[in-house]
Amino acid sequence: MRIIYSPTFLKQYRKLTKEIQRVAEEKEGIFRADPFDSRLKTHKLHGRLSGFWAFSITGKIRIIFEFGGNQSVVFHTVGPHDIYD
Repeated sequence: MRIIYSPTFLKQYRKLTKEIQRVAEEKEGIFRADPFDSRLKTHKLHGRLSGFWAFSITGKIRIIFEFGGNQSVVFHTVGPHDIYD
């Protein structure tokens, strides 16, 4: 699986604490093996974010992404629930 990181994602990721970044890297490894692993709590989004998905890094931090073609995924944003706004 190829993961594409949007510029917004990269900017937000750099603002996370080193500890959260470490956990995010672990979760990305799980995601690469199985995007629907129960440890990620992957779920489809609704409303204006219909077509996007999210998975949990911690109880408060999540990544919003979408499935692309050719086995690719785009990570759009990372952060607390206010990234949905």
